[in-house]
Amino acid sequence: MIEKHIILEDIDPVVFYGIGNSHLQMIKSLYPKLRIVARDNIIKVLGDEAEIAKIEEHIEKMQRHIVKYNTIAEEDILDIINGRQLKAEAVKGVLVYSISGKPIKSRSKNQQELIDAFNSNDMVFAVGPAGTGKTYLSIALAVKALKEKTVKRIILSRPAVEAGEKLGFLPGDMKEKIDPYLQPLYDALEDMIPAVKLQDMMEKHVIQIAPLAFMRGRTLNDAIVILDEAQNTTPAQIRMFLTRLGWNSKMIITGDMTQIDLPHNQISGLKEALSILSTTEGISVIKLNQKDIVRHKLVTKIVTAYEAFDKKKSEKNDSINLTK
Repeated sequence: MIEKHIILEDIDPVVFYGIGNSHLQMIKSLYPKLRIVARDNIIKVLGDEAEIAKIEEHIEKMQRHIVKYNTIAEEDILDIINGRQLKAEAVKGVLVYSISGKPIKSRSKNQQELIDAFNSNDMVFAVGPAGTGKTYLSIALAVKALKEKTVKRIILSRPAVEAGEKLGFLPGDMKEKIDPYLQPLYDALEDMIPAVKLQDMMEKHVIQIAPLAFMRGRTLNDAIVILDEAQNTTPAQIRMFLTRLGWNSKMIITGDMTQIDLPHNQISGLKEALSILSTTEGISVIKLNQKDIVRHKLVTKIVTAYEAFDKKKSEKNDSINLTK
């Protein structure tokens, strides 16, 4: 009879043990010959060496399952112990799983093109209206790369000034001023990474979220770097950002050309970058449209209505200019 300590790493022990320790009780019932005691992230097992080797292998598989899917069900535990294929493994094309275990993958042809472009290029521009999933999917690709250890960190950025507001007029210190602008990025991450793990990653700077101005002077190696709301950058800002790309890194730049919040006399950096770089080898431009919208069905109708309005307004202005 021997004693073995198994340490749960890279996962939340609460997810492993289950609500009210239901998962732990199930594991105990499936290994009646072993004495199992759990405390925090350490599982102490006492019993026969062969049985301990078996449970150690199964617990390792359960941990890998939680890292990948962010959750585990009693059915999954039974499948692992009985050596059966897990139902989740049968789902194809999944990037990552949400904290509730929901698969995150492409939901349209253009979204799949974004994934394919990311896999075959070091820089991707994803341009399209609100709700097309460009930011969410980009962050999912970054989280996938981090989980697979192909990069060491994720860096997310966006312009800090939008909708005519200036940071100086907002209350609080710099972090409190900036955080509201970065909230959409936090929201996506919180949907894909358990809160405790996400907090740890941010404290260790494995995941960094910062306004665009903080990128100056940096070289971003071994990272997935995402610039969101790039239509609100100036030509100088986006040029500075694009040249931060380092070794073993990839960039995704997202934007919506219909939501430019810059002063009317200011050229959008994204618009200029697309005109200069669209034919450059190693850079891909993916354009999303109303068919890719994955929000409430009304969002598609709203976007379509505004596009028709903008087109009519543009045609009217053109006819006025011709008569002058």
